[in-house]
Amino acid sequence: QPLLVESGGGLVRPGGSLRISCVASGYASEHYAVGWFRQVPEKEREGIACIDSGGDNTAYADSVKGRFTISRDNGKKTVYLQMNSLQVEDTAIYYCADALWYTGSLDPSDYESWGQGTQVNVSS
Repeated sequence: QPLLVESGGGLVRPGGSLRISCVASGYASEHYAVGWFRQVPEKEREGIACIDSGGDNTAYADSVKGRFTISRDNGKKTVYLQMNSLQVEDTAIYYCADALWYTGSLDPSDYESWGQGTQVNVSS
C-alpha cells in the first residue's frame, strides 16, 4: 500500500525559509512523479510544484515560481520542497501526492496517493 508522509512544517517569519519533505514507502516511488499542493480552509487545494520520476523536469505555479524549489532523492525515497522568501500568504497545509506519469500538471485530480499533510505557518 503506497504511503506518503510529509514532515518539516512549522512556524517561520515572513522572508524566512523552510524545507519540507515527503517520504514514500510501500512501493517503487522512484518511478512516480510527485507534486506538492497546499490548502487553506474554505479554499480549493492548489498545486504548486511537481517533478518527474528522475528529477529532470519540474513545473511550478506562478505563485511560488522563483521562491520554491522541488527536488528529489530517489535513494531516500524523498521529495523535498525548499521554500524561500516565505510570505504570510504561504500559510497552509502542504500535501504531497504521486502520479504514475509526469505531465507537468498541477491539477490535484491527476494525482493518486496523498499524504496527510504538514502545516506551514508564516507569521511575525
